[in-house]
Amino acid sequence: MDSLQVSKTLKRISHEIIERHVTLDHVVLMGIKTKGTPIAHMIGAYIQEFTGKAIPIYEIDITAYRDDDKKQASDKLYAEAEKKEVILVDDVLFTGRSARAALDAVLDIGRASRIELAVLVDRGHRELPIRADYVGKNMPTALDEQIYFDTQALKVYIKQK
Repeated sequence: MDSLQVSKTLKRISHEIIERHVTLDHVVLMGIKTKGTPIAHMIGAYIQEFTGKAIPIYEIDITAYRDDDKKQASDKLYAEAEKKEVILVDDVLFTGRSARAALDAVLDIGRASRIELAVLVDRGHRELPIRADYVGKNMPTALDEQIYFDTQALKVYIKQK
């Protein structure tokens, strides 16, 4: 995906979020550190451009919640989730383990009224029963391939491991 395709995709996701929520008053975006955060900010900017309403955007560090590579979290989580409609944002949905860890992190912050998942790319190969509510592009890949999102150039690449 080139930068124009990424931009169009994020605009479409933003419109889908607007359409699925009666009001945006209780919606918060939580970017999964590190690649999900800039995507959350772009989606938030598009939502504000289209509706005039600014949505709170937070970054969540899921390293302490991983089941495959648990590490000490770099920061204490700070985000407003209690009774909010939380939209987790990430660049690539693969096995589902990052999304599961993000769910655990959100549940530690507070009881959200609803949690949704938005991803730029869904590459398949799920290990957990997780699906995204908002998908920019489905890109089936082989297990020996990797999808890389370049946040500076706004491009998505597939490369061999």
